[in-house]
Amino acid sequence: MRKIQFSKNHFYHIYNRGVEKRDIFGDDNDRWRFLQALYLFNDIEPSNNILWQVGRDYGRTTFKTIKASLEKRERKPLVRLMADCLMPNHYHLLIEEIRDGGISKFMHKFGTGYTNYFNEKNKRVGSLFQGEFKAVMIDDYDQLEYLLVYINVINPGQLIEPLLKRDGARNINKIKKFAETYLWSTHQEYLSKRNSVIIDKGILGEIFSSSKKYRDFISVILEGKKIIKSKGNNLFLE
Repeated sequence: MRKIQFSKNHFYHIYNRGVEKRDIFGDDNDRWRFLQALYLFNDIEPSNNILWQVGRDYGRTTFKTIKASLEKRERKPLVRLMADCLMPNHYHLLIEEIRDGGISKFMHKFGTGYTNYFNEKNKRVGSLFQGEFKAVMIDDYDQLEYLLVYINVINPGQLIEPLLKRDGARNINKIKKFAETYLWSTHQEYLSKRNSVIIDKGILGEIFSSSKKYRDFISVILEGKKIIKSKGNNLFLE
């Protein structure tokens, strides 16, 4: 029985890693398929085998093909996906539940769908992810704002500064530049450099109404000038 109970109109940090800490992406096409899965399975309607159907009909996946493949589908989303980050062996999502039971239904469809795709492609069987996905409810806007930077900047930043989360940033400008070129987070959406059909910023679009506000907040976080109290909740994937 999951300890946390999901509630409509609340925000959650969702994350999970590959079983035995294995990589969950073999190449960039897998990453695109993962993003496509986030969009396709965020729907109250059944979507069995839809990843393979879209892949068959549209080939290599990009944001353009994701949009094109769904132009004729009337969607009724289960959740509001506000941010994501894909790392080699794990992922992070920032989600708002917008329908009763939406997160549980979405994550079940999404987890099963991407695992089936990955297993069939790689001729493997069994679980891809390390048990049930992890979830932390976000208690206030301070946490929500900080979590966005954690997902979009600090996570990819650890690829070039592995001790960033523990020890802080050694080279802030280097981390910022790397995060801006990292394709597999929603950082570019909040910088207004890219417009993904997957993301709905919700209240974060109001809080960070300009890319300057977002950039300034990132600087505050990386420079360690603001301390966020987590109220005992663990926002991070250890």
